[in-house]
Amino acid sequence: MARQFDAALMSVGFKLSGDVLRALSGLSEQTVRSVAVRTLATVREMAGDHVRHNTYFRDFPRNVPDTLDFWLGLLHETLHDAKLAPAAREARESGVLDLLTLKGYGRYRHTYEEMLAAQDELVAAAGDRVTVLRLGRPLAEEAARLYLRLAESTTPLGEEDLETLEKLAAHHASGPHPERIPVRENRAVINRVRLALGAGLLVDTVTDVLRLACALSDGDVTLQEPTRFVSMPRPTRRALLAALDGVVRDAPGKLGDVAAWREPWKRLGERLHPHEYPKWAGAADVFAVARGEKRAPSFAARFEARLADGDAAGAARVAAGAPGTLFRSLDRLLRLAPDSRDAVLDTAESVIERVSGRVLLSVREHLLDRAGEAGRTRLFANRLGLGAAVPDTRPPLGPDAAERLSAMLEKEVRGRLPAVGRLVVDPDVLDVALPLSGKAAGKGLGVLPRGSLTPVDGELLRFFVYWRQHERRTDFDLSALMLDENYGNPEWLSYTNLSTVAGEHSGDITTAPEGASEFINLTLAKVEARFVVPQVNIYSGEGFEEVEESFFGFMLRDAEQRGRPFEARTVRMKSELRGPGRIALPLVFLRGDDGRWRAKWLHLHLGGAMNFNRVEDNRVTTSMLLRGIVERRYLTVRHLVDLLDAGRTTVWDGTPPGEPVTFIGLERPDGLHDNSTVYTPENLSDLIPA
Repeated sequence: MARQFDAALMSVGFKLSGDVLRALSGLSEQTVRSVAVRTLATVREMAGDHVRHNTYFRDFPRNVPDTLDFWLGLLHETLHDAKLAPAAREARESGVLDLLTLKGYGRYRHTYEEMLAAQDELVAAAGDRVTVLRLGRPLAEEAARLYLRLAESTTPLGEEDLETLEKLAAHHASGPHPERIPVRENRAVINRVRLALGAGLLVDTVTDVLRLACALSDGDVTLQEPTRFVSMPRPTRRALLAALDGVVRDAPGKLGDVAAWREPWKRLGERLHPHEYPKWAGAADVFAVARGEKRAPSFAARFEARLADGDAAGAARVAAGAPGTLFRSLDRLLRLAPDSRDAVLDTAESVIERVSGRVLLSVREHLLDRAGEAGRTRLFANRLGLGAAVPDTRPPLGPDAAERLSAMLEKEVRGRLPAVGRLVVDPDVLDVALPLSGKAAGKGLGVLPRGSLTPVDGELLRFFVYWRQHERRTDFDLSALMLDENYGNPEWLSYTNLSTVAGEHSGDITTAPEGASEFINLTLAKVEARFVVPQVNIYSGEGFEEVEESFFGFMLRDAEQRGRPFEARTVRMKSELRGPGRIALPLVFLRGDDGRWRAKWLHLHLGGAMNFNRVEDNRVTTSMLLRGIVERRYLTVRHLVDLLDAGRTTVWDGTPPGEPVTFIGLERPDGLHDNSTVYTPENLSDLIPA
C-alpha cells in the first residue's frame, strides 16, 4: 500500500522519501490508505490538480485556428442558426452584433472526458518536477515549532501566515512562548494571548496598544483597514489603559505617535472610557492628543521642522530616537545637505545597533540602485502588490557617502549573522531575492520573493489560469505580452490573437460557474522577443479577491512529451491570484545574452479599468512597470552567503556530506545529516538577522 501511495504521488510530481516509505511500511494497510487519501488531496491542490482543466479548443495546442477564421466561423454559424438566442436575434436585427452572443462562444463545446480522449499520454522526462515529501515530527512538536518560527520572524508575515500565527497562538496559550517578537503585527497577535493568560503585555509604544485593541476586535493589526472596536470587559479595558499609561509615563515623547492614527484612537476611546480611571493620567493624555485637546508634536513634525530650517544634522539627531526611521530617511538627508553628510552618517552609526536587520538590508538593497546611471525607472509597490513606475528624478548620492554607508551596513549585518561550520550552497538559490517582507507575495508551489531569478529549462513553456466565480458571471483573460530589448515592438497572444509563430492560446472562456481554465503554449526556441510577460486581465465580473478560487502557474516540458493541457508533474509554479487590481502580473520570462531563459518574479497588480481590460490596452503601462522591475537590482541570497562567517563553503554537488552542515538551497536534498541546519524558500526569512 505504501508503494502504491508513492506511485500515485509520482503521477502528480511528488515522491516519498526513504524514511517516510519505511515508516509507512510498518503501519497497517488501513492507516496508510487514510494517510494517502489526505496527502494526495493536499499535494494535488498545491499543484493545481484538484480541479478539471478543460480547454475551449479540444486539441490544444494542436489545431488552434487562425483568429479571423475562428471568428468568421462563429459568425457564420450564428447567423445561419434557425434558433437564435433572443440577444443574438435582436443584435442581428439592429445591425450591431455582440460577439459574446455568438453561438458557442466563451463556453466549452465538449466535455472534459472528450478533451482527454483527444490528447496523447504524457511521456515521462528526466526534467519533470519531483517534490520529495519527508517525515515530520509529531504534530504537537511541529505545531509548536511553526508557532515559534512565525512569532519570532524578523520580517512581516503575509496575510495567510498571520492568520496561521493567530490560530497557533490561541492553541499554545499555555506555552511554549516566544523569547522575542520583533515584528509589531506579530506582537499584537501574541499580546492577545498573553492578555487572556494574565501575563504582562509586550508593548513599548502607544501604537502597540492600538494594534492589540484591533486584534481583540478581530480587526486589522496592520492598521491599514479601519477596525470596528467591540465593547470590552472591564479587566481588558484596565489592562489596555494601564499599558498606555506605562508607555507614556516612561517616555512622554511617545505621545507624538498618536497623531498618525488619530481617528482610530478616538473610536477606541469610546470603548475604553479612560475618564473612569483617573489614576492613569498618561492613558488619558493619549486620547486628549487624539481629540486635539493636548498638543504633542509628532516625530515626523519635529523631523520636518528641522529639515525646513536646513538643519539636516539636527534632523538626523531627532530621528535617532526612532533609528529605523532614521535609516529609511538617510537617502533624503544625504541629498538635501551635502555639507552635513559626515554628521548624518556619524549619527546613523551611533544608533545602528538598534536598527532591525530587515531595515539594514532594505537600505543596502536601496543603495544598489542609487549608484547607477541617471534616467532609470523607479518602481513603487504597496503592501497589496499594486505597482507603479515613474522616472527617477532624484540626484545621485555622493559616492563617498554611499560607500561609507554600504560598508557600515555590511559590517553590522555580518556581525549579526550566525557563525556556521561547513556551509553547503545550491547555486540555483543564489539569485533568489531575500524575503525582506512576506506581504504581496502569492502563496503556492514554487513561489519565490519578488525580484528572484530562476532558470527556465525546457523546450515548451505553458502557463495557465484557473478561476471559479462566486456569484456573478466572471471572465478572466489570460494573455502574453512579448517585448524586445527596448521594451517595445509589442506582440501578444490572447483571445484576440490566438496564434503566432511561437505559440498558441487555448481559447476564451467567458463564464466560470463550475470553474474555467485558459492556457498559453510557447515554443521557446521560436520566441524572438526578449521578454514574455504573462498577465491575467479581468474582462468583466468579480475581482481576484471576490471569486471563489483563482490561481496562476506555469509548466515546462520537452517538445516530445505531449500530454494533456495540464499535467501536474510538469508544473513548476502555482500561486493563488489575490490582490486589489484588475490586472495581475505574476512574473516575467527573460531571455539572456547567453540565449537561456529565466523567470523573474513580479507579484504585481495594475489597477486597470472596472471592465474590458485587454493586453492591447495596457501594454504601455505594463512596459514601464516591467522596465522598473527588470532593471531594479535586488539583494539576493548570494549577498548573505558572502557575509556569513563559515569555516568552509562548498557548492552542492549531489553528494550529501557525512557531517552536520548548514545547507542553503531551493529544497532539502535527501541524505543530509539529521543535525544539519537547512534553509529553503520556506524558511529563508530565518536568515534575516534580528
